[in-house]
Amino acid sequence: MTTAVAWMAPICALVGILVAVNLGRSVLKADPGSEKMNSISIKIQQGAQAFLMSEYKLLIIFMAVVAIIMAIVPVLGPLMALAFVTGGVLSAAAGYVGMYVATRANTRTAHAAEESVAKALNISFKSGLTMGLCVASFALMGLSLWLLLLVFGIDLSLPELIHERIDIVEGFATGASAVALFARVGGGIYTKAADVGADLVGKVEAGIPEDDPRNPATIADNVGDNVGDVAGMGADLFESYTGSILAPTILAATFGALGYFNGQIDFVWALVTPVIIAACGIITSIIGLFAVRTKEGGELHKALNRGTYLAAGIEIVIIFVIFYIWNTQTFDCQPLFLFGSVICGLVAGLAIGKITEYFCSDAYKPVHKIAESAETGAATVIIEGIGTGMLSTIAPIILVSLAIIGAFTFGNMAFPNANVEFGGIAAGLFGVGLAATGMLSNTAITIGVDAYGPVADNAGGIAEMAGLPEEVRDRTDALDAVGNTTAAIAKGFAISSAGLAAISLFVSFQATMHAQIPGFELTLTDPLIVAGIFIGAMMPFMFAALTMGAVSRAAHAMVEEVRRQFREIPGIMEYENEPEYDKCVAISTNSALREMMLPGILAVVVPIIIGCLNPAMLGGFLAGAVATGMLMAIFMSNAGGAWDNAKKYIEKGAHGGKGSDAHKAAVVGDTVGDPFKDTSGPSMNILINLMTIISLTFSPLFIMIQTML
Repeated sequence: MTTAVAWMAPICALVGILVAVNLGRSVLKADPGSEKMNSISIKIQQGAQAFLMSEYKLLIIFMAVVAIIMAIVPVLGPLMALAFVTGGVLSAAAGYVGMYVATRANTRTAHAAEESVAKALNISFKSGLTMGLCVASFALMGLSLWLLLLVFGIDLSLPELIHERIDIVEGFATGASAVALFARVGGGIYTKAADVGADLVGKVEAGIPEDDPRNPATIADNVGDNVGDVAGMGADLFESYTGSILAPTILAATFGALGYFNGQIDFVWALVTPVIIAACGIITSIIGLFAVRTKEGGELHKALNRGTYLAAGIEIVIIFVIFYIWNTQTFDCQPLFLFGSVICGLVAGLAIGKITEYFCSDAYKPVHKIAESAETGAATVIIEGIGTGMLSTIAPIILVSLAIIGAFTFGNMAFPNANVEFGGIAAGLFGVGLAATGMLSNTAITIGVDAYGPVADNAGGIAEMAGLPEEVRDRTDALDAVGNTTAAIAKGFAISSAGLAAISLFVSFQATMHAQIPGFELTLTDPLIVAGIFIGAMMPFMFAALTMGAVSRAAHAMVEEVRRQFREIPGIMEYENEPEYDKCVAISTNSALREMMLPGILAVVVPIIIGCLNPAMLGGFLAGAVATGMLMAIFMSNAGGAWDNAKKYIEKGAHGGKGSDAHKAAVVGDTVGDPFKDTSGPSMNILINLMTIISLTFSPLFIMIQTML
């Protein structure tokens, strides 16, 4: 009966896909505006399409190489390779569909803003939720079908066989994580190269407005919003969402194989509950859509929060019912306590979102202090922003720590009589895994609230380039400002859930190695493990350096090209000649494709090499990487968001407004923050998840090597 209920997952995923199709059609039916607006939108569409196709060609080569290696290694096999390819393809497909709709919703949002901000919000949010539903539905459809085919559909009285089969499903998450890393890094390099070039030369040197049609980098900048903040962000959340569902499922399979569950009923429920929770989250996200409404002059952020909170409230009730039903069917444990584990994740996620909003929104003191520091120059803006980003790590890390402790405690209370040979922690860690599932259970609407932002940003660019009235740009700017904050909140969810999921996957790796390799222990008295911790702690810094350097090199080329065009093409500033937009698009495209490969390959190769040498050292490596990766992710994302909104706060009229010295200093801060918040920072959670799932996926290879030595 319980495994039959698991069919809810693909059914709800199908419902999500159908609703996404309907929303996408609704967006595309809207009026795209004037011919000039539409022609600008078409240039953005073509640039985004060209970049994604080029990026996907490189990803196909990379995935083919990894899939072949998986297929020929006896302990991995062709099925795992197929799961790997499935995860990567669905992740790329979700990003492509979301970007397709977003690049067409931009001009429609701009045209709607000519009438009212409420109508513009309606179109841009529908576009964002199309992306959100595609990400959640594609991920759940693929993952649940693999689980139903290989795990839920076999004799569940054979936990060892289930553990062996779920090893294959790990390939799905590995494919999703690999594509996410390349998509996030590649898209982030693209968008920030264009953004930095457009801001430094256009705003600071030439003194022209953002998205001014005279700026050669403005089309590339708007393309970047889509390939980085839509397609890249979608792949990012696809990976986090997949990991949050699979982590507790893997833990259940691992602990079941080791005999830690007393009864088959509890084992089966533990396996299927994560996908059931995720399935319900898609439906509640659809319900939340109807709460996102506003009137002219209304508070946009409240409208978006209303939808998010409604979806979360309904999801909490449904999750309680799920655990209540499980509780009525068992005599050996009290799974209703696991509801407390999920609530720990949900509450921590919502609280981290509010903390992120506090540090990144221009309604609060941290952003005001950065804006105030701009009066004394760019240096103080940088100092204040870095300090703000560092301070912003304190509360989220404490909340994640409390969520781990709380979820662990409730997990142990749920299984008081479980066989806990593995350090007495099996039941508690399953609770931690469920906390990650709860945190991202409403991923669809979380992404919807995030992905509407780039559409609003593009709409503002089109309004500027098409010469629409000032009040239109004011409306799109209002949408964009809220979008910056919601994007930061979504990153907070992704980072926090990645930490919880990575911990769950790490423990599953540890338990697997402990069971298969005699004498395997992770202890600080082992110098190899200590060395692994330090190397792992270094990885996020190296990764950040590589991605920041990539943006710097690409931005340098962009700045030189924009300066060249201003210098050599007569009549640009007088609107007599059109800039060569395609040259800037080409610079961003080529730079992103070239620079994204090394960081992505290192994230895959380094854990495999260390695991082949010494699995215990790899355990230390993962512990160090998860700890510093989470801190770096929060610090960089929040510092970048705060710098961005400090600039926008000044542009509203504070501290001299646009064109003032304070504004120029804030633009420099925003420029530094661009790769912080849109390239390096949001890639960190993918990095730690990818390295953890790679380690778990290739653990049979590590075990084989150790038994041969």
